[in-house]
Amino acid sequence: MKVKYIWLLAVLLGFTACENDDDSSNGGGMELPALTAGEADFSNYVSLGNSLTAGFSDNALFIASQENSLPNILATQFAFAGGGSFTQPLMNDNIGGLILGGTPVFHPLTGEQLFKPRLVTTGGAPQDLEDVIGPVTSTTDFLLNNPTGPFNNMGVPGAASFHLIAPGYGNIANFPAAANPYFIRMTGATPDASVLELAMAQSPTFFTLWAGNNDVLGYATSGGDGSSTITDQATFDFAINTLVTTLTSGGAKGVMANIPDVTSIPHFTTVPHNPLDPTNEDFGPQIPLLNSIFGAINQIYVALGQPERAIVFSETEASAVVIKDESLDDISAQITGALMASPTFPAFIAQFGLDGGNPIVVQLVANLLGQTYGQTRQATENDLFVLPSSSVIGEVNMDYAGFLAGQGLPAELADQFAIEGITLPLEDKWVLIPTEQAEIASATASFNATLETAATSAGLAFVDANSLMMQLASSGYSDGDFTLTSDLVTGGAFSLDGVHPTSRGYALLANEFMKAIDATYGSNFEASGNLVNIGNYPTNYSPTLQ
Repeated sequence: MKVKYIWLLAVLLGFTACENDDDSSNGGGMELPALTAGEADFSNYVSLGNSLTAGFSDNALFIASQENSLPNILATQFAFAGGGSFTQPLMNDNIGGLILGGTPVFHPLTGEQLFKPRLVTTGGAPQDLEDVIGPVTSTTDFLLNNPTGPFNNMGVPGAASFHLIAPGYGNIANFPAAANPYFIRMTGATPDASVLELAMAQSPTFFTLWAGNNDVLGYATSGGDGSSTITDQATFDFAINTLVTTLTSGGAKGVMANIPDVTSIPHFTTVPHNPLDPTNEDFGPQIPLLNSIFGAINQIYVALGQPERAIVFSETEASAVVIKDESLDDISAQITGALMASPTFPAFIAQFGLDGGNPIVVQLVANLLGQTYGQTRQATENDLFVLPSSSVIGEVNMDYAGFLAGQGLPAELADQFAIEGITLPLEDKWVLIPTEQAEIASATASFNATLETAATSAGLAFVDANSLMMQLASSGYSDGDFTLTSDLVTGGAFSLDGVHPTSRGYALLANEFMKAIDATYGSNFEASGNLVNIGNYPTNYSPTLQ
């Protein structure tokens, strides 16, 4: 049994955010005041941060996304108020991705390709670029063709707060254990210099600092499976305070932003908890057999006083996927014992073509069922699924099927018991259960308190990016001409990876940054009509853009 869900195609109906008929003119031709920088000095602007300041979009960094990055948009407007030139470590193409010594980079444990080309859409769900236009290879080689600095945009994709002050983070000799390839491209003749050191070497007069997102994001995007941890509070506080104290030591002014609630972004809100459609011809006819299989397990759940773990698939409505919940008690041994003690179990497994009269076979199957469903339940609306889970739900996990076949199950039966989210519970990496969401919320609140206190104490402008992202997720954000929402592909604010903004989203953020600068330093970007028109920035890039 193989189930495929192309559920996004039913809801993704367009590319851009909705336009309305509001007139955003300057109020009937009234003369606007001249632009002034107020107390700010934009002559040497430097930006520090992570992927959100680098211009990351569609799961990649590429020339077009960098040209429409938040700092570059700001620098363009700062130029009208005394700002100087603004340089960025541009990639070599619009393909996105990175290579090392002419070849792609792969994860040493999983074999998964890292730093892949960008995602694209042709009207539906996000796709890999090569699936649309054919084989592509990035030409940005962080060993062979790095650009020459210094760079005003010091945004480093993947960097956590403490990485910005870490020496050697841009030294290729430390890759992959302790160096970032995007920063390797920026360090040049000083490979051990930190991001902060390279920023200060430019004697900035004004800076933007948006850091901390990756201190929780990695934990969230990995489903809280432990492969990436949340930064401890003491480390975060030390990093942020070091950054702010150092950046302001020469009298520079600046603006900071806090961390959005990552669980409100489309990377975690797009995949439904109940995508199993009974009208699907691959899934629907199998429901009676599935309910028969789980019926035996459900009786054990009830007997153990845990009926809420019962797994039942509806023949009339969409059903929730099956997940592994590590917060549940592990009752694998109890399930195995109960099955072995059941006089009907041998006949039960015989219906699958197995030898129910063979005690070894009976023990094997009982062990496998116990191990598989010892911490299992169906998902609820309180669970959040990472965006990549959409590509595995309903698919046969070939590794697990191979394991089952190796235990003696026939290949066809092994496949049937290895269907992700149906007979094989989705692993922790695909879902954020409520306890994991609570960890993220607690850390985000604590980190944001540190960020706001640091900004206030130093007299810096401050952007509440968290509230802005929450607004996008709830009612949407309208600037008068355009309304942006957090809907994937169609909302206009978030790019195809569901985490990073589109260029239009970055333009919206740039306007919020300028408003905060106005409020703190007496500039008048908004009053003088020098906020950007977000409609001039795209929401999607063509697959043919090279």
